[in-house]
Amino acid sequence: MAFPTQVRLVEVGPRDGLQNEAEPIATATKLELIDRLGAAGLTHIEAASFVSPKWVPQMADHREVMTGLKRRPGVVYSALTPNLKGLEAALACGTEEVAVFGAASEAFSQKNINCSVAESLERFVPVLARAQEAGVRVRGYVSCVLGCPYEGEIAPAKVAEVSRALLDMGCYEISLGDTIGVGTPLKAKRMLEAVAREVPMAQLAAHFHDTYGQAIANLYAVLEEGVAVIDGSVAGLGGCPYAKGASGNVASEDVVYLLQGLGIETGIDLDKLAATGTWITQAIGRPNRAKVGVALAAK
Repeated sequence: MAFPTQVRLVEVGPRDGLQNEAEPIATATKLELIDRLGAAGLTHIEAASFVSPKWVPQMADHREVMTGLKRRPGVVYSALTPNLKGLEAALACGTEEVAVFGAASEAFSQKNINCSVAESLERFVPVLARAQEAGVRVRGYVSCVLGCPYEGEIAPAKVAEVSRALLDMGCYEISLGDTIGVGTPLKAKRMLEAVAREVPMAQLAAHFHDTYGQAIANLYAVLEEGVAVIDGSVAGLGGCPYAKGASGNVASEDVVYLLQGLGIETGIDLDKLAATGTWITQAIGRPNRAKVGVALAAK
């Protein structure tokens, strides 16, 4: 297959990246990060996570974030809502798109949310029904698509099964997550081939972490197959707390540089994006894991 001519980059840094910080980040800092990302040309930003403050205190200010946004025309500001309570809170804040999060690994599902994969999917049914009633789109995530910290290898057929269930439930798009970053290009292609037999390629996204330094290579592999939506995290922020040594999601700056080199349109200003990565890592005292961002800052 040919590369797509355009790719939509979904920025998950404000949600996926900052919720993994040891200490809560100031709400004003989150809001400025989101505004800078919008100014750089990002059109889809996951801004918050409506989870229990007891379990994820870093996201306790989700209401303040979603109501304090300087909304830019043409930008979608979405939020993670793992249950009906979270969805109702997100709707009350005017959230226009939400996301639910499942897993392809039974062991990961049990360890992460204390239920089986089938039970987790059942929990999403009322969430999807309420979101549809409210006219809000729902994005579905599947974690551990290329490996699990407890089970090891994950069968592509299982990833396809969970992805299809989310699609049938009403998710408009399914993001395939290499949560612990163990995938390689051939495994990524084989997994995608299995999923694409159940879910149209146009409704699939790639969410690859960079623990073993393979995220960009894996993205190149799935771009060749026709994937046209990629999740990224500015400066490579984040990581999976259940995987030893796991780094964050692939750096958005590195993804944009790759896409520009392939002649694929994104509408993103790389210099502004890289400057944002430099700013946020300095603001929270974390290393910048975006190779492109570090290189541009050194010029």
